[in-house]
Amino acid sequence: MAEVPEHLLERSRERRAALEGGGAAPPGDAGGSAGDDGDRIPGALLTGQVATAPAATAVATAPQSIAAAGPAGHTQRLLTVVKAGSIQDVKATPSDKVHVWPHLLVGELVASMAMTAFLLVFSAFVNAPLLALANFNQTPNPSKAPWYFLGLQELLTMFHPMVAGVTVPGVALVALGMAGYVDKNPSHKPEDRKFAIAMMTMFLMFWAVLVIIGSFFRGEGFNFILPWQQGVHEIFDL
Repeated sequence: MAEVPEHLLERSRERRAALEGGGAAPPGDAGGSAGDDGDRIPGALLTGQVATAPAATAVATAPQSIAAAGPAGHTQRLLTVVKAGSIQDVKATPSDKVHVWPHLLVGELVASMAMTAFLLVFSAFVNAPLLALANFNQTPNPSKAPWYFLGLQELLTMFHPMVAGVTVPGVALVALGMAGYVDKNPSHKPEDRKFAIAMMTMFLMFWAVLVIIGSFFRGEGFNFILPWQQGVHEIFDL
């Protein structure tokens, strides 16, 4: 409950003194008894009851700002002290969205510049000569696909072409496409997206293992070899 301001208490003391000077106390005035220290508001102000004639005469002699008569002669009473301020408590709603500029584009620009600098330095120290013109009378052995297709070529050595070229890649792509509908958690935290992260990790590890085997563990005739026995340079025919 809000405390009554000091100036209202002072007005209450003045009115009580005026009522006591008139020779009678208003009915229901709990603060008009003997020995009262005057720290309470008179009951007539709190209950809104009509004062007696002597009390009304005394009220009339008091300043008009002390008490005012309302409809049907009832005096207005003090309900509470309302502090100034907004009624609604406005709070900012946290959001997990950020603007594309500058948050996203600045990070992408920094990443692209770093990759460009790495490729520039790498190309300055490492030669990448082109191979000789293709000779249809001499097929290279082994004949390997580019590294991004070595996974499919490795699957062809294990399964039927229909399974290796259509079924396995198709199932993998459909599973990755459905991951967003199975795991509907909108959070970006890794600990909240265990299913999606586990599925993507298994897919990447499966494909990385196939590419590594096709790159370093396949020799002449695409047979399985150990890379330290034949040498990496002979495997790639550099």
